[in-house]
Amino acid sequence: MLIENVSEFDADGWRWPHFTPAELACRCGGRFCAGEYWHAPDFLDALEALRTDAGHPLVINSGHRCAVWNTYVGGVRFSLHRSIAVDISLAGHDRHVLLAAAERKGFTGFGLGKTFLHLDRRPRPARWFYPGSDASWRT
Repeated sequence: MLIENVSEFDADGWRWPHFTPAELACRCGGRFCAGEYWHAPDFLDALEALRTDAGHPLVINSGHRCAVWNTYVGGVRFSLHRSIAVDISLAGHDRHVLLAAAERKGFTGFGLGKTFLHLDRRPRPARWFYPGSDASWRT
């Protein structure tokens, strides 16, 4: 469900203690939207379960993106960030442990970056390396 302005989202009953709508909303800073947020409880359940398994914070570098922001940051035309996906910072995490935990939690889209892990829940599983990141995932 698309919320056009995260500040208008009614967070009553919010059950994901380690995340906020604001950190998952578009980060264009009001340049292209009013802070769009895509609310997907099943996705958030999986993300919260992943955070619990990780045992320490998951820093979200990017969540939902409005169409213009997605283009501006170099996202692909049909990026799942246009609905709900996250890029999680790998700082403080073992990348392979985090990836394996995400697979167990039902994520199906895995973008392997040097400093981040992209996660989404696409219908058909996919895994890819971002340019120049493959070596960091082979160690």
